[in-house]
Amino acid sequence: MVIESVLGLSLVLNVSIDARAPAPAGPSAWLQLSMPQREAALLPAVRRATDCVVRKATSNPRYRSDMPPAEMNDLIVDSIAACGRVVRAMMDVHDSMYGAGSGEAFLLGPYLDVLPAAVVKQVKVRTPER
Repeated sequence: MVIESVLGLSLVLNVSIDARAPAPAGPSAWLQLSMPQREAALLPAVRRATDCVVRKATSNPRYRSDMPPAEMNDLIVDSIAACGRVVRAMMDVHDSMYGAGSGEAFLLGPYLDVLPAAVVKQVKVRTPER
């Protein structure tokens, strides 16, 4: 189920990515930052993307607080597509720090690896059990 979701997401991203977006021009100030400083600078973009996914997933009519993980993953994939602009911005920040194409690799690798757990955790924090 997760493989199908990631494949679907990659297709959506390929369609939603604006090919006219300017590439970062030469070495930038990001290269002067340490790895922890870069991670700290990337964190706001990651938070905005994750917050958008959480908002979209929980506002989806199919959302239930007791959803099994497979169904939640489907909502997450749909939400990423709906948050394309914010996700693209996160990828652009990553590209500017680590080089062209690194943002997509980050999204499809480390970010998606932890996103389901992050969404579930944020949903629990925002809607505590009664």
